[in-house]
Amino acid sequence: MKDYIYNMDIVLLIAGFLFIILGIIGSFLPILPGPITSWIGLLLLHLTKAVPQNWTFLGITLGIAVLIWIIDYFIPAMGTKKFGGSKFGVIGSMLGLIVGIVFLGPLGIIIGPFLGAFLGELLKDSQNTKKAFKAAIGSFIGFLTSTLIKFIATLVFAGFFFSIFWKYKNYFL
Repeated sequence: MKDYIYNMDIVLLIAGFLFIILGIIGSFLPILPGPITSWIGLLLLHLTKAVPQNWTFLGITLGIAVLIWIIDYFIPAMGTKKFGGSKFGVIGSMLGLIVGIVFLGPLGIIIGPFLGAFLGELLKDSQNTKKAFKAAIGSFIGFLTSTLIKFIATLVFAGFFFSIFWKYKNYFL
């Protein structure tokens, strides 16, 4: 039975680590909720026999992950509206990110949202390029702000993960 528990702990540890990595990647991709995905990694680590379950810690970190997930929907829209844009700019920014990453790799994370927001605003009003450019800047700033918040949260969760693992590493070795 001890070998089974040990093997299961290793599986949970590896799965938790993969969720941490996916969460960090998800902080840049609008398809994957980065902080919540990283939180699942923390949960899996706490489900091992090696790590004492700290439900207060897990509850607080889950609350933070959910709060960031909720405000993530408002920050790009707030940036776009602050600079006079519309939902076309927000949607264009998200689509631009995906297309940018696919065709430009890491550089697409910066260029894609801006161009997507600009083109989205031009779809709405092709006559007003100045307004489209201004809205694209707002959408881009909002996108970068929300991405930075998600990235910081996932890095903090990764730090927690490795700190907790390090504290109980002798059980896993």
